Amino acid sequence: MKQHVKLLGISGSLRKGSYNTAALRAASQLLPDGVELEVITLEGIPPFSQDAEASIPPSVVELKKKIRSADAILFSTPEYNYSIPGVLKNAIDWASRPIGDNAWAGKPAAVMGFSPGPYGTTRAQLHLRQVFVYLDVFPINKPHVMIGGAAEKFDTDGRLVDEKTRDLIRQLLVNLAAWARRLAPQG
Repeated sequence: MKQHVKLLGISGSLRKGSYNTAALRAASQLLPDGVELEVITLEGIPPFSQDAEASIPPSVVELKKKIRSADAILFSTPEYNYSIPGVLKNAIDWASRPIGDNAWAGKPAAVMGFSPGPYGTTRAQLHLRQVFVYLDVFPINKPHVMIGGAAEKFDTDGRLVDEKTRDLIRQLLVNLAAWARRLAPQG
């Protein structure tokens, strides 16, 4: 069984003070033994155009390389207009293209989300899970990390200070690592 697990943390927000990016930074401090986490943002990924598939932009080539080298993906997404942010959907589309070159296929994943509003990204996470079906991504189901009132969970320096939320993320990471080990190719 695979011992070491490499996670790729993807923030669905480009905002400098993003709660979701801050949550990924917090996750990097809450990792179980034998797990590492690389956190990225989607800054620099151009708008998807099928016309550009013949000459994939370098930022997309790098994104696909990082996805492929990870054992599992940890998404942290805000909710915009009852859905996932356009920047996240755009990156998902790029990394799944061209047809037959889907970097997401077979990847274990987990989702968390932080929002200033009361619903904690519930609808965005449901939408993202719908997208996973086509991408052939295998998400874990629990714990649900859908955190509303995010401003109260972080201090003014962007550090996650809410212990209950830290515990939820810690458990999510334990479950994701176990899931990645379970789904790892044998041999």
